[in-house]
Amino acid sequence: MPINTLEYAKLFQTELDKQITQQATSGWMESNAGQVIYNGGDEIKIPEIAVQGLADYNRDSGFVQGSVTYKYQTHKLTQDRGRTFQLDAMDVDETNFGASAANVMSEFQRVEVIPEIDSYRYSFIAAKAAAAGKSREYALAESTILKELYKDIFDLADMGVDLSQLVISIAYPAYGVLTGNTSLQKRIDVGQFAQGGINLQIKMLDGIPLIPVSSSRMKTEYVFNDGETSGQEQGGIVPATGAKDVNWIVSPRNAPIGISKTDKVRIFTPDENQKADAWKLDYRKYHDVIIPDNKTAAFRVTTGG
Repeated sequence: MPINTLEYAKLFQTELDKQITQQATSGWMESNAGQVIYNGGDEIKIPEIAVQGLADYNRDSGFVQGSVTYKYQTHKLTQDRGRTFQLDAMDVDETNFGASAANVMSEFQRVEVIPEIDSYRYSFIAAKAAAAGKSREYALAESTILKELYKDIFDLADMGVDLSQLVISIAYPAYGVLTGNTSLQKRIDVGQFAQGGINLQIKMLDGIPLIPVSSSRMKTEYVFNDGETSGQEQGGIVPATGAKDVNWIVSPRNAPIGISKTDKVRIFTPDENQKADAWKLDYRKYHDVIIPDNKTAAFRVTTGG
């Protein structure tokens, strides 16, 4: 019986999105996209609710009427990325196509796509924080790192941010300085952090999750190669000239809205592929991170001094 490429495409699409949510260090940001409407393509709709404050209760007339405004804002996803792959028909037949294609796409996401999505999100947040005056430089040192980290934490607390909802995304060099100081061990414990339907065991600072991130994904700016320009044929990303290292980002868990959608996985059999006697896999990914205007000031970023 011929392979059902449509069913394979649907299965790959679902599993690839799940892989990113679970394996990206920024995957927790996608939990905020629960009410986002996505119907394919590069647009999403995000609900926005506006209500009025309290008024005096009148014993004669009762309650003062309030109003609720519920509307959707349309956002364009800025990252439209893709690749196509071929699996030679001599190496892959119908009986093992599913396993082979799944391995290729899973490895592609693990090695290339997930690091790019993480890097984009962190650099975007760093740029937003800098534009809002919420970013500063700090040279890592064991003697001062806790004081500097608490400075950001308490700054957000003073704004009314619930400390139990904070998340600290921290680059491994800073993570090593923080957790390697024996005098700080009493403040650091291990707890569970839910992400993508799984519970991760991670270190916490006074109950605030510490998400360690590779320093290669924590830069202030990247160049996103188009795969066509000379010198960019390999695609992917590289740090921009003059980009700074990000030590950490402190933010409320509900502030960044991470969006990652595998818009299309197209599968062509060797008979359908006009260019080669090979299975052809087309992969297209839309992704972005959206920060509502009223939450831009709720981030604190420190970069290498």
